[in-house]
Amino acid sequence: MNILVNWCRVQLYSTSKIIRVARFDKKSAHQNHFLGLFWEFLSPTIQIVIYYLIFGLRLGGQNMVNSDVPYVYWMLIGVIPWFYMSSSINAGANSISSNLNLISKTKFPVEILPTISIVKGLTSFFSMFGLFLCLFIGTGNFPTVSWLQLIYYFFAMLLLLLSVSTLNAVVVIFFRDYQLIISSTLRLLFFISGVVIDVSTHPDSLLTKILHLNPFVYVIEGFRDALLSRGGILDHPWWGIYFFSVTFLILLIGIYVTNRYKRYFVEYM
Repeated sequence: MNILVNWCRVQLYSTSKIIRVARFDKKSAHQNHFLGLFWEFLSPTIQIVIYYLIFGLRLGGQNMVNSDVPYVYWMLIGVIPWFYMSSSINAGANSISSNLNLISKTKFPVEILPTISIVKGLTSFFSMFGLFLCLFIGTGNFPTVSWLQLIYYFFAMLLLLLSVSTLNAVVVIFFRDYQLIISSTLRLLFFISGVVIDVSTHPDSLLTKILHLNPFVYVIEGFRDALLSRGGILDHPWWGIYFFSVTFLILLIGIYVTNRYKRYFVEYM
């Protein structure tokens, strides 16, 4: 428990450093591009259009969703958080290995590197989600009390990303092929996490219950529950308990291995 308290203390004391480094990394990543940071919005927009053409029009997306909400809105509520989560997981996995020169020459707290990779993508997430909310409200879908649940699911998403990234960042150092495994796994998770296909159509089926063991489904379905006013957080208490139990377990393992092996990171690379 002490290592968890120390990890939280490092995160809190390094908040300003996390924000500064995240801003610098974001600017430097696009400094050689003509469109610069505009690519943060252009790239996901192109993918959203492609997904809508394939799943919404070609494969009859409206028939996949048991709702009166247009498929494009239903899809966007899942796709926008997924873009942020997948990019953060990829960046988080490389957060330590790509900054070994920094941690080997200075007393930089290695614990905050996965956090920086997550904070770095928040600007794009807020921008894309904000534009979607403007479109959503502009077409007559006005805010309700249920929308307050977005705050809860947003922090649940951040906690999940912190947990997964903290563990992945250490594993990648000792097993470099793990980065390829992460990329392949994210492609699979895209289809089984309810991003473009409804995985909750038959709530009593065994397949649905198995798919709901995926923590990403909890976050994505939570965003939809909030914006589409489909239900409340307490409607599925055991699902929430399961989500936070798994998430905290992953976080504790990640913090432990980071604390246990951080002195050997440079040697292994």
